[in-house]
Amino acid sequence: MITMDGTLLMQVVNMLVLMFLLNKVLYKPVRQILRQRAEMVQGMQADIAKCEKDAELRQQEVDAKMAEASGQAKTVLEAARADAQAVGDARLAEIKAEADANKEKRLSEIKAEMTAARSELQTNLDSFAADMAGKILGRGL
Repeated sequence: MITMDGTLLMQVVNMLVLMFLLNKVLYKPVRQILRQRAEMVQGMQADIAKCEKDAELRQQEVDAKMAEASGQAKTVLEAARADAQAVGDARLAEIKAEADANKEKRLSEIKAEMTAARSELQTNLDSFAADMAGKILGRGL
């Protein structure tokens, strides 16, 4: 059983002193450390959020620059294709003109040869006709 004497009072005082000392020596520093850690974690989370936001902004900038570069490359490629098409068309027209000129030259040569052959045949035709008439009639003309 519990008796009410001076030891009880000593025990209560002893308990209060112990609580006071534990609070001063142990609980307050531990709570202070925990509070500092919580503040540090919050600060780090804020820094992480800021870094993530910066990274996202930089990624958007990079994406925008890539899209712009892609557009420029596409424009340059289209211009190069158009230039190549124009050069090809010009070269094709040049080759066609050259072929037409060769064709016309060859046709004129063939016409000249045909005219020469006709005139030669015409001159030979008269003598051939006379020879044939002579052979058929049996006398010379």
